[in-house]
Formats: sequence, C-alpha cells, structure tokens
Amino acid sequence: MPRTPLPTVSLRLTVAVAVSMALLAGCAELPSLDTRNHSILITDTADTQLGQAIAPMAALHPGRSGIHALSDGRDAFAARALLAAAAQRTLDVQYYIWHKDITGTLLFDALRQAAARGVRVRLLLDDNNTSGLDQVLLQLGRQPNLEVRLFNPFTLRTPRVLGYLTDFSRLNRRMHNKSFTADNQATIVGGRNVGDEYFGAAGDVLFADLDVLAIGPVVSEVSQDFDRYWNSASAYPAALLLKPDDADSSTLAGDAKQLDQQQAAQAYLQAMRSSPFFQQLIARQLPFEWATTRMVSDDPAKVLGKAHAGTGVAAGLKNLLGVPAQELDLVSPYFVPGKDGTQAFSELAQQGVKVRILTNALEATDVAAVHAGYAKWRKPLLQAGVTLYESRRTWEEGDAREQTGRFGSSASSLHAKTFGVDDQRIFVGSFNFDPRSIDLNTEMGLVIDSPQLAGKLGQAMRSTIPQRAYQVLLDPDGALYWIARDANGKVTRYDTEPGTSVWKRMGVAILSVLPIDWLL
Repeated sequence: MPRTPLPTVSLRLTVAVAVSMALLAGCAELPSLDTRNHSILITDTADTQLGQAIAPMAALHPGRSGIHALSDGRDAFAARALLAAAAQRTLDVQYYIWHKDITGTLLFDALRQAAARGVRVRLLLDDNNTSGLDQVLLQLGRQPNLEVRLFNPFTLRTPRVLGYLTDFSRLNRRMHNKSFTADNQATIVGGRNVGDEYFGAAGDVLFADLDVLAIGPVVSEVSQDFDRYWNSASAYPAALLLKPDDADSSTLAGDAKQLDQQQAAQAYLQAMRSSPFFQQLIARQLPFEWATTRMVSDDPAKVLGKAHAGTGVAAGLKNLLGVPAQELDLVSPYFVPGKDGTQAFSELAQQGVKVRILTNALEATDVAAVHAGYAKWRKPLLQAGVTLYESRRTWEEGDAREQTGRFGSSASSLHAKTFGVDDQRIFVGSFNFDPRSIDLNTEMGLVIDSPQLAGKLGQAMRSTIPQRAYQVLLDPDGALYWIARDANGKVTRYDTEPGTSVWKRMGVAILSVLPIDWLL
C-alpha cells in the first residue's frame, strides 16, 4: 500500500517550526557570569571527623597517599554515601552523568542533608546528560549552603538536538571528570558516573567499573582541580539557566522517602550495609595501600579549544607512567587507537614489551560506533604481537563479576579505565584511549606508584581475563577469530563476532568506513 503523502500545508508548517526553533537556538546566548560567586576549597578541615580519623594514618606515611580500590559497585556507592554523611565542612562533587534512579536519588538527598547540616556543597555536572533533571537541580540549588553549576551548558533545554545543530563545535566537547571529595580529606576518583548501572542496583545491566578511595596529600590536588573547573569560564550557575515548573510538586526529600517503600531499594541498601567493606569503613578499619600518588587532569579551557598543548591527561600519563620496559596492560571500554596509537602499541610489542589490551566485545558495548572505530585496527595490532581481549556480555555462574547478589546482572558492559606499566605503576580515572578523551573531552585520574595495585591488574590480565573474555586471534590466512575459555579449560571458537547478528555486524562495517573516528 503506498504511503500517503504529507499534506503541503502540514509540510510547510513542520519546516517553519523546525527553522524557527533552529533560529531560536542559534540566537540564544549564554548568560553573563558577572554575578557568579568565586569560591575555593576550604583548607582548615584537620579538626573534622574525617581529618582526625585520617591524620594518625597519614603521619605514618609522609608524602604518600592512602589508596583503596573500589571494584564492587555496592562498595563504590557506600563509600560516596558515607563520605557525604561524614562531611562537616565541604563536599565538592563533579560528574559527567547523574541519573534520577535509586542510587542517584539517594545521593542527591545525601547532598541535601549535608547542606542542611551546614556543610558547603558544590555540585558540578556536565550538562550533556541532565535532561529531565532541571527541576531536581533547581530544588537542590534552593537549599542553603548548596550550589549547582552546569558545565558547558545548553541554552535551549529541550530538544537538545537543536543545540547540537546550531552550536556543535562547543557542545561536542564535554566534561568527563568524576570526583567526590569530602572536607578536603578524602576523595573518590575513577570511572563511575552516578546511576544504578554503575553501583550494582540495576536489574538489566551492570557496568564493570573501577574507582579508588584516596586519602592523604593527593586529595588537595583533587580539591584544587575542582576549583579550576568550578570557577572556569564554562561553569554556569544552574539558576541562571533553568526555569521552575510550577506543575512539578515533587521534592527531593519526598522522592527519597518513597524509596523506603520500594522493596528493590531497601533490599539493595540492606545488602550494601551487610558488605564487609561497609562494616570496615564504619569501624574505621579499612585497609589502605600507601603510595606516591599524583593527579592528572585536563585544563577546563580544553572545551573552549584554549588549553595549552602538552598539559593535559594524555601528556601527564606519558610522563608519569613512563615507557614500559616489560609489560603494558590497558583496560578501556572505548578503545579507538587510530593510526598513531596502533603504531605506538605495535612498536612496543615489536620491542619485546608484552602489550595486553581489554575492551568491550561488540555484544557488550553500549556504543556500536566506537566499536567500529576500534575494529579496523585489530588486524594490524595482532600482526604486531599485541594481545587483544574483548569483554563478554554474559559470564558463567560463579564468575567474580556476578558476585553482586541479586542486584547485579549477568548482562554486563566494561566501563573501567585503567592502565598498568611493568607491574609498578597504575592509572585509574575517566580517560578512555580514544580521540574523544585525547582531543575533545576533559578527563582526570590518579597515577599511583604501587607494585601491589599494578601487580593485581597485571595478574588479572595474565590469568583471570583470559578465562572471562574473548581473545581475538588471527588464523594463518589472516582472518580474525575469537576464542572463549571456561573454568574447566574448554575452548570455544567463533569465526564471527560472538553474540551478534549479521545485521549488527553489517552496521558496524558500514560505520567503520565513515570518517568519524575524531568524534569517537
């Protein structure tokens, strides 16, 4: 049956509306920052509960920071919730994504409660993923002692796509940083955003991720870096951009109280409170690895194209991690090495360095276009001797990533970003090895001189990952194939990307020939 043509009047009206909205978006300007308050970190926090608890430990390890890895999602949520509850002077919170789900609502309310206690709370969110949060952020900003700022904001709140159409070069650059700092005494830095899928509270997907809880001198570096972003030319008070919706009668306290009646929320909280990590943290018995630790971060001016060359995370990682002599282990959910990266990894492998890379398989990735940008470089990497692993979407019963109780998921996607060099030094942060992290977005993370932590990553890449990820190989004819090993040593071979349809593979093949790598 032929499709009925759109009436001419309707077509003209549609075009007129679209053009008008595009012009409106193009004419909209960002508000002036002349009335914005300038604020900096609060340094006199030694007498806080956190300061008094940390000082005796730090005194035993002068010049070093205490690091505790947070690989479990529930532990990562508990650490943030407990820091918010313990804070007495200040909370500085910076994220790329914040969902209004169980964990997001609870942490929003934790910030509200902290402000009600007199804690100065500064919340800085990238504006790319705040759709649907305008009223929540307005409510937060009305609280005494609490200010919300949006980084690199959209002037047209909805639909966001019009903003991209009219101001793409600016809005395509985002703040990908993630940190949660209490009283300038303790901070959490890593790959996690705020949302149920990052904290093991979602029933459909789990992002396997990694953060670190840090105490000691590196915390001041993170606090000072937060100030750079908070007072930057791209950080706008939310109140200057958002309009109240009188029809929205919900409140943050009410939303949090509703979770008291949700069985899933209460079961999640009970499981969190029962965890050994939670008990250790409450009892002040959490073990730390003390190590020389340095923060790396991009200049916030990067989103304006004004950062000085050679000063960002990519340059910092090269300087602090050094040139691998024996081993390089790289975990990046979004891995697009490009020509230069492929050449660098290939040269290391040809020099005898064992290069192992773990990224998402096509069946596990949440961004197929990024996989297309990676797939074209697999053959040259393998030909040079690089070892490639691709994280599976499903895991066997009993595997470590399923030990998240009923709240985890057998469907998972890799989201951790970590690099290890020679079992000596390790990076944990927000940086992916892709053009977007290198050239467009701002990133941050910690470089830790710790044979213990770096050795754990190396050991996992040598023994654990081969049992829990696909290994990509080349047959004698130069064709790719994948093998999966189970706990009993059984090997299964796949001659096409495992767990994918022919249509998905065709779509990725088409994307791989498009000149879009610079966007990925």
